[in-house]
Amino acid sequence: MTTYSSDFIKEITARGFIHQATDINNLDKLLDKSHIIPAYIGFDCTASSLHVGSLIQIMLLKWFQKCGHKPIVLLGGGTSLVGDPSGKDESRKLINEDIIKSNSIGIKDVFNKFLNFDKGDNKALMVDNAEWLKNLNYIEFLRDYGKHFSINRMLTFDSVKLRLDREQTLSFLEFNYMILQADDFLELQRRHNCILQMGGSDQWGNIINGVELVRRVDQKSIFGLTTPLVTTASGEKMGKSASGAIWLNSDRLSPYEFWQFWRNTEDGDVGRFLRLFTEIPLDEITKLEMLKGSELNEAKKILASEITKLCHGLNASESAASTAQKTFEEGLLGADLPTILIDTKQLEQGLWIIEALKQAEFIKSNGEGRRLINNGGVRLNDVVVVDPDQKILISDANSDAVIKLSSGKKRHALLKAN
Repeated sequence: MTTYSSDFIKEITARGFIHQATDINNLDKLLDKSHIIPAYIGFDCTASSLHVGSLIQIMLLKWFQKCGHKPIVLLGGGTSLVGDPSGKDESRKLINEDIIKSNSIGIKDVFNKFLNFDKGDNKALMVDNAEWLKNLNYIEFLRDYGKHFSINRMLTFDSVKLRLDREQTLSFLEFNYMILQADDFLELQRRHNCILQMGGSDQWGNIINGVELVRRVDQKSIFGLTTPLVTTASGEKMGKSASGAIWLNSDRLSPYEFWQFWRNTEDGDVGRFLRLFTEIPLDEITKLEMLKGSELNEAKKILASEITKLCHGLNASESAASTAQKTFEEGLLGADLPTILIDTKQLEQGLWIIEALKQAEFIKSNGEGRRLINNGGVRLNDVVVVDPDQKILISDANSDAVIKLSSGKKRHALLKAN
């Protein structure tokens, strides 16, 4: 087994971050020197928040800074206009500049929680590739850089090959994306002396393009590193819940729901997720993952609390943990449970239980609701609902005008008369 000398490579190797890397031994030597090395990861602005699928990349930047080096967050204000085909079965829906600018605000909020942008020689930097991509002269760009890209090789990259193998359309617009991303690496190397690009495993081809472009155009050696695709122990892609994506911004998903997602981690994933998504020392993680049975639930609570603290702050994490304890262990109503305001007149007339399940986003259709009820999966104020045509009445509310609605054992919401 290779022994590394730099704090960063040693840490991320031990925690399971590395999937592929170019010339990792020389990269390790550079990172072990006293001077600060800049590295970047790009994030396109396709939504107003990142979701947990990006969390491994965010943690990678956090460890990079913690080990003394300079993380660069590259916002894809330019590339978002094109759309990255990597890991996609079909073309992304194109979005306009106004939406991209709005989305970038929400994405910036995420990074302010994880990285230090204010102090120190290795303070993080955030840049937008619209700075250089929007001003490209296309003819000059093709003449100067197009000759360095082999179509034959680009066709072998997974992001392209997957689409072609499935006989799905890959537009010339998307095909240009990997060239634009290579240009990002060239620009960041020139502007900020950035020598390392990191990303998910689906970005390997794009990263290699950038490494080779810089070598051919500027005759400089730079590096690439990717993380593995994170799947659950049962083989599912991590990041989705029954109600949709697990967003990192609280305006898209409450800290309680975020905490609860991690609390429901499969037993076989606890140790791995503690390594990837928390800063807990490795020797402590080894002890936690050795717990069995009900004791393992305590490790899951630690996992949930640590990640929620990083993403939403200590107060939000403690509040979410308290709500979970009251809801699941004490049978009380936790303050952080998702709350849905219901017009009092509607409750006086009677709200169909299936309609309430829809408003709580527990189901998507009437048929799904009926099946859930017939299988004993719905409770109102902790009492099993047996009639799919039951109506919720104002008399079901407690003294605070609140009604508890549950789907299964782990999903709860409060209906509040308004």
